[in-house]
Amino acid sequence: MAPGHVAYGLGAQYGLRISAETVAAWERGMQMPSEYELTALAGVLWCAPGELLTAARTLREHRVARELAADELAGMVGLATQAYLRMEESGRWRGNERQSAALSEALGLTPAEFVTATGRTEELAELLRNAVTSRWQAYVRPVAKLVPADRQVIQAVLERLHSDYQALMVSTLSWSSTGTERAGSTGDAGRAFLAQVVERFWLTADD
Repeated sequence: MAPGHVAYGLGAQYGLRISAETVAAWERGMQMPSEYELTALAGVLWCAPGELLTAARTLREHRVARELAADELAGMVGLATQAYLRMEESGRWRGNERQSAALSEALGLTPAEFVTATGRTEELAELLRNAVTSRWQAYVRPVAKLVPADRQVIQAVLERLHSDYQALMVSTLSWSSTGTERAGSTGDAGRAFLAQVVERFWLTADD
């Protein structure tokens, strides 16, 4: 179906005034339809709303992919609908650990997907950088509040990352002292590790 045909179907079946240019912008990812527009678009194209989404990243995208209404999901999580919608619209999840676990279960999120969808990636990165460069034990609880995973798993991952980072720094320091590495290599290696610390966290957790 050409964009014009889709636009016509949206108007004829759902009363939506959508131009062919807007449909084309949706196809290219330049614009995002509203929840109702996405549902109508799926109806015109005879498919599920989730099939029209690329890999979901936001809470709204995950909810739409699961074909859940906002009030339905809010009830499953234990929140008032308006409170949930404020979090969804802001991209910042503020639920407690029990609500976070319920949200992950309702949307079928992996811990990594949960952190991304709730806008906590940079907050997690900061905690992990502090954990590997200082006493990792102090960061088990804060990380567990962000990541819906078993606390013993989080503890093991933080200990492993801390050990890997400290071993890297010791080895690069020894290379520098022998003159076999260029000046600044210690700092470069450490900065590279810290820049990738979130990815390392998920990879280590999957081991």
